[in-house]
Amino acid sequence: MLSISSTEEWQASHPGAVIGLLELSGIDNTRHSPKLNERKQETEAYLRDRYKGFMRQDFLSLPVMAAYDRYYKRFNKTYHVQLQVESIVLKGKNLPNVSPAVDANFMAEMGTLVLTAGHDVAKLHGSISIDVSREADFMTQMNGTHKAIRAGDMVMRDAKGISCSVIYGQDDRSLISPETSRVLYVAYAPAGVPAELVDTQLRNIEQNVRLFSQAAKMEQLRLLSS
Repeated sequence: MLSISSTEEWQASHPGAVIGLLELSGIDNTRHSPKLNERKQETEAYLRDRYKGFMRQDFLSLPVMAAYDRYYKRFNKTYHVQLQVESIVLKGKNLPNVSPAVDANFMAEMGTLVLTAGHDVAKLHGSISIDVSREADFMTQMNGTHKAIRAGDMVMRDAKGISCSVIYGQDDRSLISPETSRVLYVAYAPAGVPAELVDTQLRNIEQNVRLFSQAAKMEQLRLLSS
């Protein structure tokens, strides 16, 4: 089980925030899963029915979406989960096909609206900390871009640097691949997002994972609160 803790700086800078941690081992991320694809179709249908007739301002009236919108506005950004939900509901797009372990998370995100990242545990180094970004921090994003990180964002660090930023996403070091067998899912919830919903998000991911890896072992499921 990974050692994961939060810093005093994170607790002081983000009162009311919650971080959800789900670590699963024994995952087979190579197998096509008809059950997972069926769950995807159910999720798409649910979203289109749940938000039928919604426009952008209607999404922003949802308490969870509003909490993320307040956080992202501090950095002059738009919550990307909002954009993804809008693309499914308003533009008729489908959930992506990346890999089972990634798709399991993405489906859960669309249902709860809780931002969650997935990391290959074998690619993380040393102890993990939930922290705050500082001036001169940087990371290499998923697309290979070397990115300076604005101070004050919620981030996850390992021994080699920032592994994930709420605003700028995941690094290119710890991405989930077909060879991944152990995954750490990290849900980031600013003040205003209920801890119970973060717990629901993690449990929904676990249920989705078991659609293609029934024997997956739960190493940890817990919440860190500021």
